[in-house]
Amino acid sequence: MRRVVEAAGGIVWRWKAGSEIAENPAIAAQKSPKEQLNSIEVCIVHRPKYDDWSWPKGKLEQGESHRHAAVREIGEETGVSIALGPYLCEVEYPLSEEGKKTRHSRDRAVDTKHTLYWMAQPISADDAEHLLDAFGPVHRADVGEINDIVWVSVREARKILSHSTDKDTLAVFVDRVQEGAATAQNLLIVRHAKAESRKSWKGTDANRPITPRGAAAAYALNRELACFNPTRLATSPWVRCQETLEMFAWQTGRDMVHLDPLTEDAYAAAPDTAWECLLSEIEFALERRQPIAICMHRPVIGGMFGHLRSMCVAPSLSKRLIAKTPFMPTGTAVALFVTPTPHGPKIIDIQKVQPLVY
Repeated sequence: MRRVVEAAGGIVWRWKAGSEIAENPAIAAQKSPKEQLNSIEVCIVHRPKYDDWSWPKGKLEQGESHRHAAVREIGEETGVSIALGPYLCEVEYPLSEEGKKTRHSRDRAVDTKHTLYWMAQPISADDAEHLLDAFGPVHRADVGEINDIVWVSVREARKILSHSTDKDTLAVFVDRVQEGAATAQNLLIVRHAKAESRKSWKGTDANRPITPRGAAAAYALNRELACFNPTRLATSPWVRCQETLEMFAWQTGRDMVHLDPLTEDAYAAAPDTAWECLLSEIEFALERRQPIAICMHRPVIGGMFGHLRSMCVAPSLSKRLIAKTPFMPTGTAVALFVTPTPHGPKIIDIQKVQPLVY
């Protein structure tokens, strides 16, 4: 029986020390993609077992998502705490080709390694401390697994990388930067966890809480949200939305901001005001370069998706913002990566974020 080993990792990048953008990251959006690429350096690790240079990555642990594994493995292999950015690609090759310079086999009958890659950026030690309880511990890899890391330019990386598949992934990274990924900020839209039914709940709709099953999903979602390091937490003030983000707020020590226009009643009365509220949060994220998570209700999400679809850079991307109810499952999120352009904010990547409840 064919065995598939699931793994995850990423290309960790930063602005090169001493570059104009590193001194003032706010000007990055004013630079051309070529200028941005020339100011970027990426992190490559050396594996003594194979004597190769590759991107940091590793196998999923039991009960772990690809996303969480990518952040954990990058932290273990590089010693750098990171937040995930836009998604890059998936790579698949036979396990027998692990460590080989070229991986061209397409035999679907053999044991296979399947790896998902993201862009990733270092976060501050303070942000990493805030995320510790929500994400979980990360222990540095043994020197027998990783014995060296280097930060190099994109051009140097092409020369140093040992494997053809890693060079292919670098090409996807370059394409992403050219799309605006280096200036993108993350907006997480969270749908509140499963709530008590309207029929059975005897109190006001604003006070209707999440169910025990919903609480489990909200708790599991914390590990996934932590991968993106949202430092601003916003929510509809209704109880079920607050409860969905409450544990994450407590674990990270971040306050929750109430956005009154995003309640169901407020949206029904003034949908344009609700959109203006969300748009102001997007602009806030871009101006402050600060990831944001916002929890809201099903009908509000549907209305916001209607506006957000027009901000997507491609029709194929806009289709990920489902046009029909329920738009997205309870207790899940979508990560939108928004970049500033002369024509206003544009969405260049959308990722579905679903917790693993076990």
